[in-house]
Amino acid sequence: MVARKRAMGKLKHAPPLPRISLFGGACFSLPFLHGFLGSGSCLAGSCTINKSGNRMTSKSYRALTVLLAAAAVLAGCGRGQAPAIDPGVMAEINGIRAIDHHAHPVRVVPGGAPADREFDALPVDNMEPSSDPLIIRPGAPAVMEASRALYGTLGKQGVMKEKGDQYPEWVLDQMGVEVMLANRVAMGTSVQPPRFRWVPYADALLFPLDNSKLGERNSDRKSFFALEDVLRSRYLGDAGVKTLPATLPDYLLRVVTPTLERQKRGGAIAEKFEAAYLRSLEFDKVDGVPAGRIYAQFAAKGAPPDAEYKLLQDYLFRYIAGECGRLGMAVHLHTMAGAGSYFDVAGANPLLLESVLEDPALRKTKFVMVHGGWPFTREITALLERPNAYLDYSAQSLLATPATLAGTLREWLEWVPEKVLFGTDAYPYSNEMGWEESGWIAARTGREALARALTGMMRDGEISRQRAGELARMVLRDNARRLYGL
Repeated sequence: MVARKRAMGKLKHAPPLPRISLFGGACFSLPFLHGFLGSGSCLAGSCTINKSGNRMTSKSYRALTVLLAAAAVLAGCGRGQAPAIDPGVMAEINGIRAIDHHAHPVRVVPGGAPADREFDALPVDNMEPSSDPLIIRPGAPAVMEASRALYGTLGKQGVMKEKGDQYPEWVLDQMGVEVMLANRVAMGTSVQPPRFRWVPYADALLFPLDNSKLGERNSDRKSFFALEDVLRSRYLGDAGVKTLPATLPDYLLRVVTPTLERQKRGGAIAEKFEAAYLRSLEFDKVDGVPAGRIYAQFAAKGAPPDAEYKLLQDYLFRYIAGECGRLGMAVHLHTMAGAGSYFDVAGANPLLLESVLEDPALRKTKFVMVHGGWPFTREITALLERPNAYLDYSAQSLLATPATLAGTLREWLEWVPEKVLFGTDAYPYSNEMGWEESGWIAARTGREALARALTGMMRDGEISRQRAGELARMVLRDNARRLYGL
């Protein structure tokens, strides 16, 4: 009792309770909190508030002071929190005409003509249904917003009719994109250089034998390998080869190298592998002798055992990558949890590419890990130290929120910023969400996420305002220019 009286006596001289900012900047005094909590409310153990509403026990006074002081630090009194994005940084980013490192634009076709299906070697609409991310579900608010921003009252068909063959370039203008790397089986009217640069597919060259066993794994792979067989036959025909060569050296000489050289002459600046939809990204180094034996044994008939076929595929991948380096083309690899309910996420881990990136024979080849390896975004950061390794954040710019993506970008920019590339993965997901809408959303999210990351780095004293502008130009444009000589 004596100790309590002494404590209460000391409280008579306690300083007035400050006004504290809570809940986004609104200021509250202790009398307000007393009224809100009610007389006798306990915040920290046993406590009392006297009838005046201005005095309380020393124990609860200290507890309440600590609580409210912490809130004051977080929110501040009489002022709001600083915005997540510096307006000047955002304005500069919005003014940069970007290079979209990865997308699937669709050609304009005449009325009555078959729809363009060459926007992907493995269209995802062939897959079994799965649980789609929120952004690509029907009725997503962002898709409705993109449609209004792009087409207004005229509607998509009205704008397409008005723009004609210039429609795809008009879409790029709405996205703030100067050049788009077009991941397509073939180019065509309305998607041509200089605004669209070609990135064809090389996966069909990896699987020259009977793929029926590989297709038995699940329905998605069954449909995918059927599509790869058709594309490989097309490549053989374009090379003037009627039947599969009997030996591996002949296959390389008459089909693989001529296909890559023909695509290079056709304007290709890189070759794309969607291999993660078909197998693991673990491409081991294999000698040509066992690879040649497997090829010769099964070229005429029969499906090889999976383990032996993998050896041949591994050999072919490294051969193709080496040829790309010789020809001055980069190699793009899908590194992200992909579409469909059967996708092998672990098989898309970019760390599986470590031995490829460290192969001295492939150091002249530039490898770009498309989609930035999600969900392995931290692991992929370490690979950027390899001199021939790059990444883009396409698809993440569509599927992630700006705040989530900003954290990933910041980690990459703090590590090796000259290896990070802007991208959208604009893709015709559905009638509601075409490549135009998905590209518009991803471009906006990708820019906002970059602005958030740079703002955070500025406020933490890591970079200056001038450096923030330099990094923005690097990511949106300059890194890709240097990589491809654009």
